[in-house]
Amino acid sequence: MATIDDASVTLTVSRVDRPDVVVLRLAGELDLSTAPHLSERIDEVIGDGRTHLVIDLQDVTFCDSTGMSAFIRGHHLSSAAGGSLRLTGARGVVARVLKISGLDTLLSDDT
Repeated sequence: MATIDDASVTLTVSRVDRPDVVVLRLAGELDLSTAPHLSERIDEVIGDGRTHLVIDLQDVTFCDSTGMSAFIRGHHLSSAAGGSLRLTGARGVVARVLKISGLDTLLSDDT
């Protein structure tokens, strides 16, 4: 587990390796100061040769455009490596932002 703690903004990323997929469980706020941390973790997973990722957003309380960009970047990287990136567990304002942007459909765990 890795945590970014910047006085007022915290993001925790926990990695769970399963046989067929790596789950990254996020908790906190995903924004300009924390999105690079998520991108690093995605790079790490793909660098380990694991190309199928699920990002669990159940405990994410905020997501701005840089967070969405990290999802899109991860999607492109995993797809280029023959894998996939899916989002799951979004609630409240995070689910709304994903719906408005169309990422809820593109990166849905239901597909």
